[in-house]
Amino acid sequence: MRTTVLGLILGVLLSTVLTGCWNRRELNDLGIQLGTAIDKVGSQYHLSVQVVEPGEVAKRSGKGDISSVTMFKATAPSLLAAFRKLTESSPRKIYGAHIRVLVLGESLAKEGIANAIDLLVRDPEVRSDFYVMIARGTSAESVLKVLTSLEKIPANELFHALDTSAKAWAPTTTVTLDQLVEKLLTEGENPVLTGVRVEGDRSIGEMKQNLDQVDPAAQLQLFGLGVLHKDRLIGWLNETESKGYNYITDQVKSTAGYVECPSGGLLTLETIQSHTKLKAKMENGEPTVDIHLVDESNIAEVACTIDLEDPQTIARLEKEQEEKKIELMRRTIEAVQSKFKADIFGFGQALYRSEPKAWARLKNEWSEHFAKLKVTYHVEVHIRRIGTTNESIRNGLKG
Repeated sequence: MRTTVLGLILGVLLSTVLTGCWNRRELNDLGIQLGTAIDKVGSQYHLSVQVVEPGEVAKRSGKGDISSVTMFKATAPSLLAAFRKLTESSPRKIYGAHIRVLVLGESLAKEGIANAIDLLVRDPEVRSDFYVMIARGTSAESVLKVLTSLEKIPANELFHALDTSAKAWAPTTTVTLDQLVEKLLTEGENPVLTGVRVEGDRSIGEMKQNLDQVDPAAQLQLFGLGVLHKDRLIGWLNETESKGYNYITDQVKSTAGYVECPSGGLLTLETIQSHTKLKAKMENGEPTVDIHLVDESNIAEVACTIDLEDPQTIARLEKEQEEKKIELMRRTIEAVQSKFKADIFGFGQALYRSEPKAWARLKNEWSEHFAKLKVTYHVEVHIRRIGTTNESIRNGLKG
């Protein structure tokens, strides 16, 4: 009897292991969604999804006669309804586990993005590691329609362009869905999102003709950071301010800066490492913030006459870079304080961590306190290498 009971128990346990494929999806029944665009038209959501054409992407060489992606669109009062409505035109169920980019229309962002992303946050099928950006001066749908040459799939092009730009050039930043939600729900910190716009002839950009030109008629360009107050877009940072934001929030991995040489011309430095720490505290009953930035750079380009073997020259270059970085951060903070009063730098969150009781008193009027917040700057720049030659080419020119 005992053997029979044990056998039954073992059989039940094994059956739970063998049911692992109960919810499997056949690939031939799915449309793999890589790009998502959400616009708002009146009270309706206009959803556009970029779905890969498997046969075209699988081709190893040569150009196919059709695009590597196709787009399906639907309009409905809610996003779930719009997704379900896609089945009216798509022969396959749209599968969202592999989304690379989410593009939000500028008008939708100005109205508020919380409702638009709620479905994507709740859906367990959707991963949250894709990048979120805002279409500038055009609809989100138009951004996804532009065909790109280096990447067969435009959504992949956007993903890799933003990823590469954030690592090599400081005025852009990557924000995934989970990072966006975290900042939306965190007290004392407002999010930013990188903008993307269509440069050139939009109508040609949607055709295969755009891929057959050395200089495409239309291209996608990342441009500026959008400032959000709560979940609403309230304005844009320019390129310089966007760079300053990334320095302040410790998101600069590498970038380029320059100083003017005494004899004229420019010397360009490449940032190879950058680390920023924020410290908030209360002084005389008022909140203050200290920013500590340490930058390590190499000399990358010398377009002037200068003696790089002189230690005093290097010291002077480091001092000039320190002053320029302080000015960059100061102007960025003052611009945000005066134009937006939105704490995108996380100063409030830093105060919460160091002075929780003070934060409890100030948080309800933090926008006003942020607008007049006193900030001090401490910057160290260290030039590590001057390159493979001590002299500039200009120094060695012969008459």
